[in-house]
Amino acid sequence: MPEHALAPPRPWAPALAELEHGLLQRDVAARALLLAALAGEHVLLLGPPGTAKSELARRLQRLLPGAHYFERLLTRFTVPEELFGPLSLRALEDDRYERLTEGYLPSAEVAFLDEVFKANSAILNTLLGLLHERQFDNGSQRLPAPLVCLVGASNEQPQDESLLAFYDRFLLRVPVQPVDDAHFAELLQITAASAHAPPQDALIDHRQLDALRARATHTGVGEGVLGLLLQARQHAAQTGQVVSDRRWRQLVDVLKLQAASRGAPEVASWDLWLLPFVLAADPAHVPGWADFFMHRVAQTAPLPLDGLERAVTAFEQQLDIERRAPADAQDDSAGKVALAKAIAGPTAGESEMVRITSERAQRRYSPVHIEARVAQTDDLLARLATVHSELLTMAQSVLEPARAHDWLPPSWLAQIDSVHTGRCTSVAALIAQLQTTRNGFAGLPVDETKVDRPAPVTWESP
Repeated sequence: MPEHALAPPRPWAPALAELEHGLLQRDVAARALLLAALAGEHVLLLGPPGTAKSELARRLQRLLPGAHYFERLLTRFTVPEELFGPLSLRALEDDRYERLTEGYLPSAEVAFLDEVFKANSAILNTLLGLLHERQFDNGSQRLPAPLVCLVGASNEQPQDESLLAFYDRFLLRVPVQPVDDAHFAELLQITAASAHAPPQDALIDHRQLDALRARATHTGVGEGVLGLLLQARQHAAQTGQVVSDRRWRQLVDVLKLQAASRGAPEVASWDLWLLPFVLAADPAHVPGWADFFMHRVAQTAPLPLDGLERAVTAFEQQLDIERRAPADAQDDSAGKVALAKAIAGPTAGESEMVRITSERAQRRYSPVHIEARVAQTDDLLARLATVHSELLTMAQSVLEPARAHDWLPPSWLAQIDSVHTGRCTSVAALIAQLQTTRNGFAGLPVDETKVDRPAPVTWESP
């Protein structure tokens, strides 16, 4: 029985609905953010201001009962006190260098840092340890930090090599763009939603989170997924993208958590929709990784159907030629048409005499000729019917698990559905077009005295 038939109700759907409510084209960012939080990883949202990056972080905090939230816009003038808290005057009196961290980043479960790469090196070095180890050095003490997820935001990826280590600490890096033209009118009509307490079923408590992470450790990775990951590694090498061993391991961990959140015993190929946002070091590489997933998992790679289109067109053109062909030289039907038109007069229109005589002016074909044309057309119709059946089967095998997957972004599902539905529709249209042509061949004028056999219709292969 397929995995999606055994899947339990979607427990994270209410949380996703809260993250996405009233936001257009943020299904990918919302899913990446929630998965990152469940896995205890950090997210970088790359895009211009005004694209709901901070709003997503605030909504995430509201999903975690009792979670403290911290938010700052970083600049080159930002000082450590703004992030990590002011120095304790009382500690200084006792010759201790300690900060009052309550209400600042070291005490937050969810944090949002805007323009995260503009901070100075002193802040970035402290953040590096906080993100990786979840610990904060406060004077002589190393204190645990409750940080669940830090959401970073930037207009672009860092260009300075000194920032690459910090950049690498964000496991998921998601491009976020302004709403496109197709959704612009809808954007203008949305009423700004005020902050509200999420419904009870959308909240994520620590016990639920701990149980999920425990299940993830027992989730397997099958041979099929391992094979796809090997292909992904080859794709990275072929496109000159360096992916560290640590990032590959982190990727597998978050894939296992995603599978566990769906109640699945092992990672499925559909879980790999996350690949573009984990493996692409540059936003420019994200479309290539998206195509990697779409072509290998969703089977959306272009199929060689243009040869079938040319074949159908070739038969249609041949029918047109044969319909327009004049009568044989020994047949005086063409002269009879001219005579009929002369008798009918210039303004009489097409009289019955003209119509009947015109039909007789067409070239007539042997029964063998017509039979051969119909037979060749029937062969192509059978081939098209087979292709159509195979495409329908492929579409069903792809779309059923895609629709049942808890995390696959709806925008991706719509794209996948469009490709498979479009293929089936195109071939069905070719069948209808060729059927009309076949009926045209069958209806050609017949001359029972002829026995000629036509050369087969040919067309160029792709």
